[in-house]
Amino acid sequence: MFEERPQPEIDALIKSSPEFKQLYQRHKELDKKVMDAELGVLPIDDVTLAQMKREKLAAKDRLTHLYDMQPH
Repeated sequence: MFEERPQPEIDALIKSSPEFKQLYQRHKELDKKVMDAELGVLPIDDVTLAQMKREKLAAKDRLTHLYDMQPH
């Protein structure tokens, strides 16, 4: 996530915003779990997988909003 944005800006936001840091870490955690579930490594039911995907998307939307509010 945020591959197209400068990493120093992301790192600065992680350090300066507890909300951004928490959401960023949660998104990374969910991304790994979703990928593992889709690969069959993490046994999980479809409802839980769908909930994780929705939470991951909501986190990404909020992270993007927080990033866009910062001066660049």
